[in-house]
Amino acid sequence: MKLIIKIIFFLIIAGIGIGTYYHFEGELRRSETIIGVSVLAMVFILMPLFLIHRWKGKKLSDYTLTKENLDKMRDQKKE
Repeated sequence: MKLIIKIIFFLIIAGIGIGTYYHFEGELRRSETIIGVSVLAMVFILMPLFLIHRWKGKKLSDYTLTKENLDKMRDQKKE
């Protein structure tokens, strides 16, 4: 999973770089398309894969503010 995330990351960075190159060469429509597709890939492919990888094996309830967690924090603060 780590390798896939790294490959996708470098492909997106390369896409943004190529889009910037085309922008400076004067091909604005092509550069906007390449940069736009790269940003969409980053948002809809890379970020979900990264979040799935990082949250694997963790309980979401440990990181949310529920009544129980607030009570635990208040008890720790009193001590």
